[in-house]
Amino acid sequence: MHTTALAFVLGAVFGSFGNVLIYRIPRGESVVYPGSRCPVCRKPLAWWENVPLVSFVLLRGRCSGCRSPISIRYPITELLVACLATYAVVSHGLSWQALSTAALGFLLLVVSFIDLEHRIIPDRITLPGMALGLVLSFLRGGPSALMNALLAGLLSGGALLVVSLVSRGGMGGGDIKLAAMLGCFAGWPRVAVGLFLGVLIGGAIAALLLVTARAGRKDFIPFGPALALGGFIAMEWGEELLRAYLRAFGLA
Repeated sequence: MHTTALAFVLGAVFGSFGNVLIYRIPRGESVVYPGSRCPVCRKPLAWWENVPLVSFVLLRGRCSGCRSPISIRYPITELLVACLATYAVVSHGLSWQALSTAALGFLLLVVSFIDLEHRIIPDRITLPGMALGLVLSFLRGGPSALMNALLAGLLSGGALLVVSLVSRGGMGGGDIKLAAMLGCFAGWPRVAVGLFLGVLIGGAIAALLLVTARAGRKDFIPFGPALALGGFIAMEWGEELLRAYLRAFGLA
C-alpha cells in the first residue's frame, strides 16, 4: 500500500514536469530555467501554487495574479502520469520492467499532447527516449535484450521511413523517430504489434472524424497519439495479443 501511494505521488510530480515539457519544448524554451510561471502574466508561481493536482483545486483553475484560466490539461497530465506509475508498480512490482512501463507511458503522454496541439513530435523527446529505452532494455534482460531492442528500433523506424518515402511525405519524421523509440522500449516482436495497432487506431480515428465532419480528406490528422497508444498496449500485452491473433488463424 505504501509503495503504490508513493508511486502515485511520484507519478504526479513527474506529471507536473511533463506539463513543463509539453509547454516549453515546442516553443524552444529551456525546461530548467526560469521556474514555473503563469504563461499569460508571467507571474512566478509560489511553492503552494505548484503542488501537483492540489494547486489546481486550491486556485479554482485560475492564476492567482491575473485570474486567467489554467488549462485543464495540467491536472489531467498529472493524474494520468500518477495512474501510470501506480499501474506499473502494481503490475510489475519494484522492477526494471515497472520503470520501463512508467517511463514509456510518461514519454508517450508528453509526445501525444504536443502532437495534438502543435502537430510535431520533438526530437528532444524521441532521441533521448531511444537511448533510455535501450538502457532499460539492457537492465531488464542483459545484452540479448539490448540487441533485440536495437534491432526493433531499426526495423520499426525503417518501416515507417519506407512508408514515408512511398507515400511521398505521408508519414512525418517525428512519427518515424517515435516508432524507433517504441522499438527500443518494447523490443521485437511487440513493437510490430504496436505499429499494427497504431495504424488501426489511427485509421479508426480518421474515419470517425471524416464521418462526423470534424475533419476533411485533406486535413492533417496527427498520427502520434494513435501510434503512442498502440505502442503502449504492445509494450504491456503485445506478446499475448500476438499469440491470440496467431491462434485465431490457426498459425500457433
